[in-house]
Amino acid sequence: MAAAAAAAAAQAEGDPEPPGGKRRPHGMLKLYYGLPDPAGEALADAARGDLGGPIDINGPHFDPEIYLTKLRKECPLAQLMDCETDMVKQIRALDSDMQTLVYENYNKFISATDTIRKMKNDFKKMEDEMDCLAANMAVITEFSARISGTLQDQHEQITKLSGVHALLRKLQFLFELPARLTKCVELAAYGQAVRYYSKARCILHQYQHMPSFRGIQDDCQKIMADLAQKLREKFRDGGSGAKDLAECVELLLQLGEPAEELCDEFLSHAHCRLETELQTLEAELGDGPCLMASGPATDILEFTDRGCNSFVSNICLVIASYQELFIHREGTQGIARMAHDKLVAFVDGLMGRYFALVERRIQLEKGVGDNSLLVRALDRFHRRLQALAKLLPASRAAAEGTEIVVRAAKERIRQYLQALESFYLDCLTDVRQSLAAPRLVGKENPSLAELLGTISASILNQIKSVLTYVHLFTAKDINFSNKPYFKGEFCSQGVREGLVVSFIKSLCQIARQFCESSGDKGGSSPPALLLLLSRLCLDYETATISYILTLTDEQFLVQDHSPVTPVTVLCTEAREAAQKLLNHYVKVQGLIISQMLRKSVETRDWISTIEPRNVRAVMKRVVEDATSIDVQVGLLYEEGVRKAQSSDSSKRTFSVSRQQGRYAPSYTPSAPMDTNLLSNIQKLFSERIDIFSPVEFNKVSVLTGIIKISLKTFLECVRLRTFGRFGLQQIQVDCYYLQLYLWRFVSDENLVHFLLDEIVGSTAHRCLDPVPMEQSVIEVICERG
Repeated sequence: MAAAAAAAAAQAEGDPEPPGGKRRPHGMLKLYYGLPDPAGEALADAARGDLGGPIDINGPHFDPEIYLTKLRKECPLAQLMDCETDMVKQIRALDSDMQTLVYENYNKFISATDTIRKMKNDFKKMEDEMDCLAANMAVITEFSARISGTLQDQHEQITKLSGVHALLRKLQFLFELPARLTKCVELAAYGQAVRYYSKARCILHQYQHMPSFRGIQDDCQKIMADLAQKLREKFRDGGSGAKDLAECVELLLQLGEPAEELCDEFLSHAHCRLETELQTLEAELGDGPCLMASGPATDILEFTDRGCNSFVSNICLVIASYQELFIHREGTQGIARMAHDKLVAFVDGLMGRYFALVERRIQLEKGVGDNSLLVRALDRFHRRLQALAKLLPASRAAAEGTEIVVRAAKERIRQYLQALESFYLDCLTDVRQSLAAPRLVGKENPSLAELLGTISASILNQIKSVLTYVHLFTAKDINFSNKPYFKGEFCSQGVREGLVVSFIKSLCQIARQFCESSGDKGGSSPPALLLLLSRLCLDYETATISYILTLTDEQFLVQDHSPVTPVTVLCTEAREAAQKLLNHYVKVQGLIISQMLRKSVETRDWISTIEPRNVRAVMKRVVEDATSIDVQVGLLYEEGVRKAQSSDSSKRTFSVSRQQGRYAPSYTPSAPMDTNLLSNIQKLFSERIDIFSPVEFNKVSVLTGIIKISLKTFLECVRLRTFGRFGLQQIQVDCYYLQLYLWRFVSDENLVHFLLDEIVGSTAHRCLDPVPMEQSVIEVICERG
């Protein structure tokens, strides 16, 4: 029936009957022809329903009647049957999941039930045992009370008799005490004598008002006074062994001798011996001026070995003996704190003097080469102080010794930084001498590129050598390299920041000082040196800084979280220094050429000058200097980008065709417009030329800047002079000659043309009789000259 109903529905909708008498479902035909299936969409919408509404099958307000009514209205029979099949599958899947969940947790439920039942039985048994224990304790308490009551009378009698017996024995001991003490002193049994006297001292003191006890006390005190004198003589002798000295101290303390005096006396004898050793070390250092002139007699490693093997070793022996005598022995707990404080003060005082001598010797190490001896000496010094710290942890000697090592490392880094800066200045001095040295016959001076390579390689090798020397402070076999300072701050703040970064900043700073207009460096710096330093700083910005810092970070394992200067900051500083040097180089070279042009304009009488026959020598000199600068800059910088040049750049005419219209009205009575107004209007529409704009790092930009400064100076000098007819013609010849050659050096030839046009135009404005020279004549003069 379902199939018949589907066929009837298909016929009612007018589906074509396919060959063979079978009809395709309506939805299949829709999908076949790419049309939407309204029935499928309606079923999907009905399945989704309104969220939270009566037809939302997952919602709390779901109404099956409304849901089925909606499905029957919107979906065909085939879709309804498919939906029914799908729901049956989902129901079966849910039933299967529920059964699986129950089976998986069934064993856990059984185990939990057994555990609860067992706990209930155990607690019941425990309660029974506790009740039994309480009953037994009550019985025991009752029996104990009965026994105590029965034996009470006998216990008191026994206690009384025992006390009487003990008292009699003590009285017998007291009466025999003087004889016992005398016998012990004769047999040198000093310890036994002191023990006897210690037992009876309190009793004798308590009953000294009785004549018999007073006599015994006087005899005992006399005997013990003689014994104390013998023990003091033995203690002061100092030749006895440690065991005998310890026994003497212990007996003297038991006899009531002041512990503070004994400690002071012991430390006084030790101080005399150690003072002699300190004086020996001080005598080796000698006086300051004499020592600075002659230098130390021995190297620092030998000095450190002598101090450690004599003074430090002996003070460690003193500490061990003192602690054994006054601090760690039984019966000295009452004075341990006082004795310990005295020992700490004694050791710190002597070690302070020793540290002062060590620092004086370290300061004498002024060499900036291999510092292996210094590192080895500091390592032995630090190792020996660790042994002292184990003997006396409260002393600050070990901490102060570590601070000395740290200060020595910092001072060494400072010395290496000064050495690098001095080496850099020496390299610059050598470069200046090479640039200023006259050329020898048959031998060429090194070029700028060779000088740059030499100074760059020398500085880099020097930095590597210094890093190798400094790396000895962090070697694995060096004891103090395990300290937190040498693992962190020394590597990051000391070597990287204090040495490498500081030197790079100093290098850029020293280079920038050559740009100062005042002072020795700025006034006498050759332009070639400025160019070389500019390229050096640029090379540092592009590669060298990154290489040096990477090498430092890898060699010293600088941590990423350390507050260090980023590479980008140093590269920016180096690039700024390079830019400043290159700008100053352009300024200096431009001013040199400008000075020639200014003198050539100011020292000539332009009104009464003769008709031009040649190009002036200063113009040839300008072209020669520009060519020389072009070669010089080309040795260090790339060519750069030029604008497309016209085919007639070298033959461009401006003196007649272009400029005649500009200054013709000044001598033509029928001029319709003021020439100044016309010139100003033309300038409004022309591109502004920035004379002192920053220079790019290429040859074309450098030459463009120099030529702009030179021609601008030429223009300003022309505006301050008055010209005659031939003066104007001479300027035409000079400008045409400059135009023939200078356009090759600049990035945009129109810039040269514009400035030369301005020069000729300004000359025409300042001319009393502005009659220009024919272009053909100008060309002949320039070709001939």
